[in-house]
Amino acid sequence: MTTAITSPAKDLFTDVAARSNGTAAAAADDTTASADRFLKMLVTQLQNQDPLNPMDNAQLTSQMAQINTVTGLEKVNQSVKALNTQLLQMQALQGAGLVGRDVSMEGNLMSIADGVGRGAVELDGKATSVKVEVLDGSGKVVDTIDLGVRDAGVQSFNWNPGRLPTDASYTFRAAAANGGVAVSGRTLMLDRVLSVSTAGDTLNLNLARHGTVPASQVLAFN
Repeated sequence: MTTAITSPAKDLFTDVAARSNGTAAAAADDTTASADRFLKMLVTQLQNQDPLNPMDNAQLTSQMAQINTVTGLEKVNQSVKALNTQLLQMQALQGAGLVGRDVSMEGNLMSIADGVGRGAVELDGKATSVKVEVLDGSGKVVDTIDLGVRDAGVQSFNWNPGRLPTDASYTFRAAAANGGVAVSGRTLMLDRVLSVSTAGDTLNLNLARHGTVPASQVLAFN
């Protein structure tokens, strides 16, 4: 079940709390049922034991200790599940503040807004030459951006499409070198958060251009 967050956080809190209570109640019922079954089996065993070789106190104590251990572990498991639900709820409420903001993630899709394309390159080391090639939907290079000398780290850039249509889809790739030696790195793309949602125990971001992605894929919040 997926619960989307747009603006009212109260609805999410109510929904998560209801699911948490329902899960805890079901777990408690399972624990009670297991204890009842154990006691019935133990009573049946005592009633049908060999009178000449009855169960001694050590055996009885051992079996009682086993059911107590299982019951204790069930309670610990319930507490952990409840804590996980509360943490996910807190993440979702905090994630609601990301709605309308841009995020950076690994990829090569050019983001175009207000007639300006944007992207970024993350370099593993300093480069004396960094060039970015812009490609159209067919994979043809339509423009080249010379970023010049750049340090290691994330290097953002803007692209002016000129007379090219801004409603088309463009990708980009980068090549970097330091004195003729290639510098490794990766391309980063930008997208805007429309809403956040929870599915299972994962916080997801619903992006304008890339759909729903796990929040763990986001490298930076801009």
